[in-house]
Amino acid sequence: MASNAHSRGQLRAERQVPSSKGNGGGPPLSRPRSSSAKRSVRVSAEDDNDSGRVRVAVRLRPKNAEELDLDLTGCVELQTEFKRLKLKKNNWSSESYKFDEVFTESASQKRIYEAVAKPVVESVLDGYNGTVMAYGQTGTGKTYTISRIGKDDPSERGIMVRALEDIFAKRSSSFDIVAISYLQLYLESIQDLLAPEKTNIPIVEDPRTGEVSLPGAAVVQIKDLDQFMGLLQIGEANRHASNTKLNTESSRSHAVLVVHVHRSLEGKKETDVSSLTNGNDLTSHHVPYISKSKLLIVDLAGSERIDKSGIEGHMLEETKFINLSLTSLGKCINALAENSSYIPTRDSKLTRLLRDSFGGTARTSLIITIGPSAPYYSETASTILFGQRAMKVVNTIKLKEEVDYESLCRKLEYHVDYLTSETDRQQKFREIEKEQMEKKLKEQEAFTIEAEKSFAVKYEYLEKERNHWELEAKSLLKELNIQKSENDKLSQEIGHLEMSLKQIEQKELENSTNQKAVSDKTKIYENKIAELIKQLEDESSRSANLEEQLSAMRKCFSGNKNSVQGQEKIVEGLKRDISKLNEDATCKIQALEVRNRELLSEKELLNEDIKTLKHKLLNEDKQKRCLQDEIVKLKNILNNENVENESKRSHKEENSMRSTLAVEGSTNIPKSNKSRETISGQKDTISKIFEEVGLSNILALLKSEDSDVQIHAVKVVANLAAEDINQERIVEEGGLDALLMLLESSEDPTVHRVTAGAIANLAMNGSNQSLIMGKGGARLLANIASKTEDPQTLRMIAGALANLCGNEKLHLLLKKDGGIKALLAMVQSGHIDVIAQVARGLANFAKCESRGMSQGHRKGRSLLVEDGVLIWMVSNSTTFLASTRRHIELAFCHLAQNEDNTADIIRSGGIKDLVRISRESLREDTRNLAKKALDSNPAFSSQIHAT
Repeated sequence: MASNAHSRGQLRAERQVPSSKGNGGGPPLSRPRSSSAKRSVRVSAEDDNDSGRVRVAVRLRPKNAEELDLDLTGCVELQTEFKRLKLKKNNWSSESYKFDEVFTESASQKRIYEAVAKPVVESVLDGYNGTVMAYGQTGTGKTYTISRIGKDDPSERGIMVRALEDIFAKRSSSFDIVAISYLQLYLESIQDLLAPEKTNIPIVEDPRTGEVSLPGAAVVQIKDLDQFMGLLQIGEANRHASNTKLNTESSRSHAVLVVHVHRSLEGKKETDVSSLTNGNDLTSHHVPYISKSKLLIVDLAGSERIDKSGIEGHMLEETKFINLSLTSLGKCINALAENSSYIPTRDSKLTRLLRDSFGGTARTSLIITIGPSAPYYSETASTILFGQRAMKVVNTIKLKEEVDYESLCRKLEYHVDYLTSETDRQQKFREIEKEQMEKKLKEQEAFTIEAEKSFAVKYEYLEKERNHWELEAKSLLKELNIQKSENDKLSQEIGHLEMSLKQIEQKELENSTNQKAVSDKTKIYENKIAELIKQLEDESSRSANLEEQLSAMRKCFSGNKNSVQGQEKIVEGLKRDISKLNEDATCKIQALEVRNRELLSEKELLNEDIKTLKHKLLNEDKQKRCLQDEIVKLKNILNNENVENESKRSHKEENSMRSTLAVEGSTNIPKSNKSRETISGQKDTISKIFEEVGLSNILALLKSEDSDVQIHAVKVVANLAAEDINQERIVEEGGLDALLMLLESSEDPTVHRVTAGAIANLAMNGSNQSLIMGKGGARLLANIASKTEDPQTLRMIAGALANLCGNEKLHLLLKKDGGIKALLAMVQSGHIDVIAQVARGLANFAKCESRGMSQGHRKGRSLLVEDGVLIWMVSNSTTFLASTRRHIELAFCHLAQNEDNTADIIRSGGIKDLVRISRESLREDTRNLAKKALDSNPAFSSQIHAT
């Protein structure tokens, strides 16, 4: 993204590895380069394909309050020591995946930053582009991991704050520049979070370099971390967020923080004054380069399913654009992972923004966030597969540098000033030298005139001397010519004598050489003859030895031949004996085979008779005993389970409020004492009953006249209904009708308790909720609640009604059937588990109402206010345990969002509680909701000022 402060032409140069800090190396200033020259080559930190691969880490979110209340089973098992994750589809099927990092639910923000983001931040400080991105289902902690400000608690700071903290720690305040842009992609339109009036910002791609920029977006230069945190708070306040069933503050847009880092490669700037005063010229200095790198920190909006998030209206449109952009990103990742020739980056603005992050030149780290619970298995599996494909993407890491024109300009300006002053000084020095040279020139001219006069006198004298010596030289030359002719005659005579002497010496040398050669050849022939004689003697002795060996071998051969003939006679005798024995054995074997065939025929006849008798007995007994055996088997298994559960019922006072949807077999077992092996064993038992007996037979037992059989059958149905995959089949087989009929017709309190628990489990499914209300389920539950004082039965009924409160479409019918009054009336029992479920139901009801108000589906005063719920919440907001108090506070904050409830809240004295919640609540989202209500409602503000 282009910065307004650095919009000059760029000069890029290729670098193989990042330059060390403090090194201002570059080409000399005397060798300028064109403004289009690039310095970007492929950098390999470890010389392997893994150096540029997208690094992927996975973070498991802790169970939230709702999952703890429902006691949902987990589908994720972490093996951190092997950096593996096991995803369990059910008790029999699971898959294992390997990642670069695996973080448990207890992993700190600091550890996640150091493992995922810090290597990318260090690369950005070295001059490379970098990207850190969070991906996952909504409500799994992406914004917490990336954008958490942690103003009150520094340990909760997210990646954005920690990354800027590291950048400022390694920043040179004199020369380095840090600037940020904060944007959101909302409804496929890019908006500036720091300047909200800037919307629909275009994306521009440089056709030459492929770099992506956003002209018009605000680029703010920051000086310290406090300034950045202030800007981040402004951006988060301008970001679109809404309340859904999966997340109280669900991000409805993708947020992108762009950090521009400009660093001088010289580290320390040398003083130009000292170098210039030492006489160095301009060619001794290097061109000053700066690295311009960019860090993208991306908080993607969460993927979500409409049936689980419960969104409608405008939020449905938001979800459509979110899922489309995430789908486009997934297609690009798939294409890159498969090395496809076509990458569909232009299908979405999100993929265009992240073009450099996947398959580009940036160093990229991806953290995927997942939930632990089994109901979100498909979303978790989809997120994990996205991370696995992203790990196959390899980027080409490049270092980008450009000339620091500002520094270069300052150097050149100083050098020009220095040269100007030096020129003036040299000019004055030359004028003084000129005056001195003119004086010396006049003196030299006078001296030259005198020298010319003396030279003329000397020239005349030398001319006379030259004539005299020429005459003497001619006379000497004649004498030399005469002497030379005499020497030539003597030389000819000496040459003739030397030639004759050489001929005589050559003849004598040839005679002596011939005599020596003859004697040498004679000696050589004598030596060869002696060697041949010796070889002949050796061959004759060797021939004699061979003749002796041949005669000895002939004698030995004749002896062996006689012995072989004797052995052949013995072998023939043995062969005759063996043939006789074979004939006897063959006769005996044939007799045995005949006897064996007779015995086999007798055995087959006996087997046929036995089979006929068995078949008759089985046919007679089969119809009589079949159904009886199945019923006895079912009773035995259920009785064994009941004995085990009854032995643990004495610990129910220590029960840490298990799911309201569990039946008696599991609700009376304390969570702290029930091990994983016990839970797994119970599930295996229920699955075994389901497979062996069949759902239709189990539902038929609900009509049994034996109350014990009814109770055990309802327990099995309730445990089956706790799994999503079984709920639809139970309803189709008539299980819901049978449970409602049993609840209405039976007078047994135990039947009431377990039946209410089974209906509570079925009420977890949105489609079942409408069926339950349509068949009068809420009215039946309210009627049973008014007739019983048993806390366990009340807890089951409260849990079922709490689940029904989470469906906004059923609110009016639920009020009409007395469901809200029944919830408020059950508080009189004083049992903490019952009150906890009541508080949860009121929180679900208020949250759905608030969502309906924000989407324009509902107007007017809250139904809860009409039934007196508001007065009870104000009176008991600080009375109960933390988990119950949290639900009450959340419900109260959602009621405060509706301006039609303002008068009732002021009248009930709720302003004081709303202020307390905004300051003291244990949950940050609840505190934010309270603050939002206080700030947005003028009546609340005036009431606070008045008091």
